[in-house]
Amino acid sequence: MYRIVRKKELNPTVTQMEIEAPLVAAKAKPGQFIILRVDETGERIPLTVAGTDPAEGTVKIIFQIVGATTEKLNHKNQGEFIQDFVGPLGRATETEGIRRVCIVGGGVGCAIAMPVAQEFHRLGAEVTSIIGFRNKDLLILEDEFRECSDELIVMTDDGSYAREGNVTVPLKEKLEAGETFDMIITIGPLIMMKFVVETARPYGVPVTASMNPIMIDGTGMCGGCRLTLHQDGKNVMKFACVDGPDFNGYEIDFDEAMSRGRMYFDFERKAHEETCNLFRKAQGE
Repeated sequence: MYRIVRKKELNPTVTQMEIEAPLVAAKAKPGQFIILRVDETGERIPLTVAGTDPAEGTVKIIFQIVGATTEKLNHKNQGEFIQDFVGPLGRATETEGIRRVCIVGGGVGCAIAMPVAQEFHRLGAEVTSIIGFRNKDLLILEDEFRECSDELIVMTDDGSYAREGNVTVPLKEKLEAGETFDMIITIGPLIMMKFVVETARPYGVPVTASMNPIMIDGTGMCGGCRLTLHQDGKNVMKFACVDGPDFNGYEIDFDEAMSRGRMYFDFERKAHEETCNLFRKAQGE
């Protein structure tokens, strides 16, 4: 059993928890993830490591409440326990030789992008961070990004905070102005990452995309995170959880990944609604 040391609401649909897991905290690196189960009968879900405190033995996770399991997890309170917490899993983000990096995060994907930005900052790289949200109410982690970025640009789709527009707007401005990066790292919704890749393509800047959004059980056995990469004129199948989650953005078949992701939407929505109803009945509503 793993104790919830701290719990914090980042916005109405995103929650941050710090879990007591000393062995994971001692080894986890940015880009890796854990697998957890809320209780004995719960499903396994992967969540990215959003930070660690090895001295305290805690691991930070940030999750969006979108399905039945994240709804159950969000009903756990500080001081309570979750059943399983296993990791670190996946390959850590590559940092060697990168001195100028642009981190492009969208929505809850910023929870994955933040520790990556922090790691580059710790290593002495020049960090430009571009983070985007649908509106001001969904903004998360702005202060954390500001602390680890040489430049931070915040975008909102509706212009309710900072600049109006999506994350590709300032990225394109910078590339058109002749700014050079050793790497662009993008983490967020699949459609956003696809257009970040297409924005960078004419300039030949390497792009790494994190395929966390398509992971399900985190071991490669379910097949849900199958990913087609276009390499040397051939289609190569990989699994986001065991071969990634980071991949060369120019090789990823984003359209296929998005199509597969939509297959589970109705199932997840129904499971989420059923779980919410159970909690309401338990509370006598």
